[in-house]
Amino acid sequence: MCLGIPMQIRRIDGNVAEAALSGTTRPVYLDILGEEVRVGDYVIVHAGFAIHKIDEREAGETLDLFREAGILDLDSGTDHGVH
Repeated sequence: MCLGIPMQIRRIDGNVAEAALSGTTRPVYLDILGEEVRVGDYVIVHAGFAIHKIDEREAGETLDLFREAGILDLDSGTDHGVH
């Protein structure tokens, strides 16, 4: 199963951003996004690529669903294989 996960953009350097979720940061490629993002924006990340820009409300709702499904434990900073 493949999941895209909401992450917040913390820094942008060219076509690579640093995105964060629950204290973890990862490099995210912006090449296929097709829309401008800024620091503080939320994006859906799949396989290291930002694939869709979303607003903060949608990101929160999606992360709540992941938590309810037991896929992501944001309180402990542990994810269960979601990357």
